[in-house]
Amino acid sequence: MKVAVVAHAGKTLEGGLPQLRRALKAAGVGDPLWFEVPKSKRAPQAVERAIEEGAELIVAWGGDGLVRRCVNAIGESSIPLAIIPAGTANLLATHLGIETEIEQAVAVALHGERRRLDAGRFAGERFAVMAGAGLDATMIKSADDLKERVGRAAYVLGGVSNLKTKSFTAKIDVDGTRWYKGPAACVLVGNIGELFGGIKVFPDAQPDDGRLDIGVLTSEGPVELVRAAARTAVGSSQKSPFVQITQGRSVSVKLDRKVLYELDGGDRKKVKAFKVDVEPGAITVCVPSAADRRSGV
Repeated sequence: MKVAVVAHAGKTLEGGLPQLRRALKAAGVGDPLWFEVPKSKRAPQAVERAIEEGAELIVAWGGDGLVRRCVNAIGESSIPLAIIPAGTANLLATHLGIETEIEQAVAVALHGERRRLDAGRFAGERFAVMAGAGLDATMIKSADDLKERVGRAAYVLGGVSNLKTKSFTAKIDVDGTRWYKGPAACVLVGNIGELFGGIKVFPDAQPDDGRLDIGVLTSEGPVELVRAAARTAVGSSQKSPFVQITQGRSVSVKLDRKVLYELDGGDRKKVKAFKVDVEPGAITVCVPSAADRRSGV
């Protein structure tokens, strides 16, 4: 099997990329295609080159941002993607049970099961975890400068610093039918349900059910935002009077002003309207085998 490694050179895990090389060699992959990129946005070119050179497995070293770029670049190819979770939050890897230990992650890459997962598509870009517009995107942008210094706490600090962000009016159609109209601080569209720390935003989300989970945070001020966040933190976001949740295959959103949006933790430009569709079974990802999951390996 021809293996390609696409690695964010700025991300670290255990003994770093030298340890990854040793782990691959010990597992019988002595001469992988090797691409190191300084930023996640350079990953697509590396993935395209890997595919051109005959890669049969792409190993992504980095966080959710790099993984998302790889998911997008793989396109219609059925080449499986393996994840070495070297990022800050590693939401997709955590959800799939991939450990932050290099040798174990390599074992999953080479010998784990191959699972078909859905992807969301927002403005022509795929995402594997979650897209959002409003408060979460503003929070992520605020956290970017802090992530390298304080890790996951950057997201909390980013959230606190943006509690007074002005809400907007949203009109949301799900599968062609008006679902919500009113004030909003944030609109989320998820493929999986968890945020960092295991906090569940969408308790019923599954990444292979052919549906997206849609949520709107209707809070209009700091007190309501804190109450909604507290509900979410204890795993009962659906019980908050300031949170509404549904599921669907397509969602169209119109806002009364432009707000920032984000894809899998990467902030983007401001938008006033957007559409998100699900692509069922769009990607193949390496996951721990059923036996390993049962044994906790």
